Amino acid sequence: MAVLVLGYVRDMRRDGSVSATTTIAALVTLCLGAVATRGYPVLALAASASVMLLLAAREPLHGWLRKLSGKEVQATARFAIIAAAILPLLPDRRFGPYDAWNPRQLWLVVVLVAGFSFAGYIANRRFGATRGTIATAAIGGMYSSTAVIAALSLRLRDEAESRALLTAGIALASAVMFVRVLVLTGVFALFALPSLALAIGPGAVVAVALAGWSLYRAGRSRKAGAAAPCPGNPFRLLPALGFALVVAAMALAARWAALRFGGAGVAVTLAITGTFDVDAAVVTMGGLPHGTLTPRLAGLVLAGPVLLNTLFKAGIVVVNGGRRGLVPALPLLAGALAIVATVALMLFAG
Repeated sequence: MAVLVLGYVRDMRRDGSVSATTTIAALVTLCLGAVATRGYPVLALAASASVMLLLAAREPLHGWLRKLSGKEVQATARFAIIAAAILPLLPDRRFGPYDAWNPRQLWLVVVLVAGFSFAGYIANRRFGATRGTIATAAIGGMYSSTAVIAALSLRLRDEAESRALLTAGIALASAVMFVRVLVLTGVFALFALPSLALAIGPGAVVAVALAGWSLYRAGRSRKAGAAAPCPGNPFRLLPALGFALVVAAMALAARWAALRFGGAGVAVTLAITGTFDVDAAVVTMGGLPHGTLTPRLAGLVLAGPVLLNTLFKAGIVVVNGGRRGLVPALPLLAGALAIVATVALMLFAG
């Protein structure tokens, strides 16, 4: 190891290059050999494969790093701290009134909102404004439409000329949420699927239609010569913290409703819980004892969380975007109105 370090110093003085990749790779090779011969061959093999992958990707990584600005490096470092340093250290247990708060789950909300905002920024830089925003909405909507809509709406204040594109992303994330809820219901609460599909299907159709229309308008504005927006702040922590506080308040309300109303308040509890986590409402429905609710009533009960979650996201868009958030919130409000009309018809006909 001393010989390798001395060789690196000599090469650095001769060539003026400070790259230490070869020296570090050689040192790691020695260490992995020691690990393998001390009785940990599987660990050494896995680490060797990882090192080889990093070395093979050295040129693309160097090219990517050269394109990063100082602001982007700082944003990457801050996101690494909140995701890789703070999150694993937080306790994964409940505390507070009614045991409503889990520190790790609440901080995960911060990581998601800030992460989707950062991912959208990177996607815009890599794929362009249109494809990057749509990719962020579609992929993020599969995991957390609320978080990705919060991240997209934060850009409304800084990127007014991209309002049509951001509206398309918000509507698309909402449409993906509808599909995800139906798939989860088919897995966890199949008995409620037909009624739920009938109740929220029109809302999904409205969201898809408005997403397509907004994307068409965004394409026309690009063809008309509108300049592409300058990338905004890649890392927004304070809005993510505010969103986590709202989630904490809603979690407390859900726990209070569960204790206050008991079994008779299943619909109320699911509605409050589903306001910020529809998936949790679906899983809770699947865990109810058999016969607690009829299939038709179960689907209507699950439509409540979907409706409230859609209205909750519309409120997020308006709060984050201010006056510029009114138009992007219309697809969400239209989808909610379609759900209300469908449920009313189902109740009237039933």
